[in-house]
Amino acid sequence: MVTVKDVPADMLIKRLAEHLKRIPEIRPPPWVNFVKTGPHKERVPEDPDWWYVRAASILRKLYITDRAIGIETFRVIYGGLKRRGSAPPHFRRAGGSHIRKILQQLEKAGLVKKVSGEGRTLTPPGRALLDRVAWEVFRELVRERPELIKYGPPSLQRNLKS
Repeated sequence: MVTVKDVPADMLIKRLAEHLKRIPEIRPPPWVNFVKTGPHKERVPEDPDWWYVRAASILRKLYITDRAIGIETFRVIYGGLKRRGSAPPHFRRAGGSHIRKILQQLEKAGLVKKVSGEGRTLTPPGRALLDRVAWEVFRELVRERPELIKYGPPSLQRNLKS
């Protein structure tokens, strides 16, 4: 079986963001066009679909870590260095509001569940969605480069050859 760990992250996140656009519970709030994602950023995101890309990235991160992750941990993950002119840069955590809202929407959609005192983790439907998208990405990669078929399980190799 092909998992999230078997496909390139950028392709998976892009495809997963397209899937998330079709879920009615996941919608960006009206303020997303006017906010930075943290104090270390100078401008708002240029991509108009950044909300869905961040949601897909959060889902992938939850899949890979295989444990509950809280908002503060996500703030560190998405944080970065703040440029301070001639002074040395310092690390700043990302803003928490957009991460919290995305997790609440993913929870409402049934892809993520809250674990009290620990954070949030993937639900079985969330894990299934990520596996399904990973399979689609893997099939696309094999069509582009047939030599990659050897990295899939034997049952997939037989199915893709026919």
